[in-house]
Amino acid sequence: MTERSDQGQQVSVARFTHVALPCCDIDATIAWYENYTPLRLLDRREDAEGCGAWLGQPDMVDKPFIIVLVSFFHDQPKGPRATLAPFAHLGIEMPTRDEVDRIAERGRAAGCLAWEPQQLPPPIGYVCALTDPDGNIVEFSHDQGVFAKVHEVWGHHN
Repeated sequence: MTERSDQGQQVSVARFTHVALPCCDIDATIAWYENYTPLRLLDRREDAEGCGAWLGQPDMVDKPFIIVLVSFFHDQPKGPRATLAPFAHLGIEMPTRDEVDRIAERGRAAGCLAWEPQQLPPPIGYVCALTDPDGNIVEFSHDQGVFAKVHEVWGHHN
C-alpha cells in the first residue's frame, strides 16, 4: 500500500468498501448496530446538512467494509423509512445456530425480530432477521457458506 501523510493508508486496488443507509435518529441507529452486530463506531461527523457515522468491524483492518449512516436534518421530521426491506438486507454470518437463536431471542424481547429462526435450503442455511430503528432488515445466518466459499474460490490469492 502507498502511504499518505494526511490520511494514513491508501488503497492500491479498487475495493468494495461500504454501503450507505439513511437513518432518522443516528444515535439510536448507532446504538442498535453496536448492540446487535459486531459493528462499532469508527467515525462521526456533522455539518449544516446533517450527521453521518461510519460503523465497521475492528478486526477488518486489512480489508475494511463499513456501513455509512447518514441522517439529513431535512429528512428527520419525516420519521424512519426503511431502505432495506422487505427482502433487501444486510447479512451477518454467525459461527453457530445457537448464536442465531440468541440474537433472535434478543430481537424478540426488544420487539425488532422480523424473521423467526428457520432452516432454509442450501445455500441459505439457518437464518433469522431483525429490523434496525428505521425498519431495515439485518439477516443473521449460520452455515450460509459465504465465508467458506470466498476461501474456497479465492483463498489462494491472499
